[in-house]
Amino acid sequence: MACFLVPATEAVITTTAQLILKKKEDKEAGTSAAAEHIAQSQSKARFSVKLGWLNKLLWGGSALLAFEHLWHGEVVPYFPFLTAMTNGETSEMLAEMSSVGVTMAVLVTAIWGAMVAISGIIEKRQTDGSTVKEGV
Repeated sequence: MACFLVPATEAVITTTAQLILKKKEDKEAGTSAAAEHIAQSQSKARFSVKLGWLNKLLWGGSALLAFEHLWHGEVVPYFPFLTAMTNGETSEMLAEMSSVGVTMAVLVTAIWGAMVAISGIIEKRQTDGSTVKEGV
């Protein structure tokens, strides 16, 4: 019914956090956009970039789910937008949001966490490998 609202809400929060973090990282680095691109290609990715991965997963999944709910007539283009609110199924909608929506948001975030961990391992191997090659 409205389970897509939970990951969409998380996406709004993480997008805001990413923008704030990116400004802070840019201010600390004091680099131009071209120098930033070169630095990113040569070293590990900034956390704001990795947070962008989560945003893309959340926004994409939320958009797909919203389209699916629109397709099945559970979301309508007029107020109150959710048919569950007009049918008196608000408690069922909230139950679905708290079970299915939260589960989806947690699962997507866990998958993103695994992606960040794997990228950290890969970045560490690349850094260790370049150090070994330089020492030879």
